[in-house]
Amino acid sequence: MTIDLSTKYLGLQLRHPIIASASPLTGTVDGIRRLADAGAAAVVMRSMFEEQIRAEDTAYAMYTEHGSYSQAEAGSYFPDVPDYDSGVAGHLDTLRKAVAAVDIPVIASLNAVTITGWIDYAARLEGAGAAALELNMYFIPADATLSGPEVEARYVDAVHAVKRSVRIPVTVKLSPYFSSIGHLAHRLVDAGADGLVLFNRFYQPDFDLATLSVKADLKLSSAHEAGPGLLWISVLASRLGASLAGTSGVESAEQVVKYLLVGADAVMSTSALLRHGPGYMQTLVAGLSAWLDENGHASVSAIRGLKSVKQLDNAGELLRAQYMHLLTEYVPTQLVA
Repeated sequence: MTIDLSTKYLGLQLRHPIIASASPLTGTVDGIRRLADAGAAAVVMRSMFEEQIRAEDTAYAMYTEHGSYSQAEAGSYFPDVPDYDSGVAGHLDTLRKAVAAVDIPVIASLNAVTITGWIDYAARLEGAGAAALELNMYFIPADATLSGPEVEARYVDAVHAVKRSVRIPVTVKLSPYFSSIGHLAHRLVDAGADGLVLFNRFYQPDFDLATLSVKADLKLSSAHEAGPGLLWISVLASRLGASLAGTSGVESAEQVVKYLLVGADAVMSTSALLRHGPGYMQTLVAGLSAWLDENGHASVSAIRGLKSVKQLDNAGELLRAQYMHLLTEYVPTQLVA
């Protein structure tokens, strides 16, 4: 049986639903080319961070505007770079070269902190050839005086601003830590978002007990982390009117299938590709095709949303019933023995 793996995400026609999401692998032209050669349907380029751009601009200004000798009259200055175009130049150059090098969509990822940053850099990424734009929104409201509605307004305002400045599709990558994901999702779509990516991982610091210093401890995701994304895509798939992509926990074709069953239009993988290399994309695609064939499905569209909650009026009650069943029916292995 011929299997049709094609899907549409953000209005982009893809050969299959598996996308390589932002990571060190998508930060270079060579990495993006390797993922494309391995069969990725699209790539999300490594995120552009507003703070990094501003830091580079500050360093450039310092070295070109200050004397190189520590005396009242400068002996010399670092020369100006004629084609310096702020800290964004290298990122844009990589994006342009990647777009020219591969025949799959290259989606830009932007992680900004100010409205000006969202607007300016979004327009620059569009001008460099991005097929779409992913707003990687990561904000920790450490200010205890900031209310929930105020936090959500930051996200909605950013989407409004970006949509006024670009014409390419815009999707929003969210964390799962909001009091009402569904309500925020609808507000973002109403503000112009063409899609949502569920969910961004919530990285947290750790401590070194020997030195009592804070340390970075980035752990790659595992399959069990797919749960929140599966839940909320299932709830939103038939109600939102926007593209949905599942991410986090995509370790094998099994998670790809699950995301599609709950209604995802596309599925993104990072950790599995970092663990196994770009060539693992072929394993994911082959596994998806094999599962569809073995289970008698001719296409991806044939299974999309089969396990979503659709238009159930009592979806909340159903989810609570599942929660109670999980806790009340669990029997520790020690008692079984």
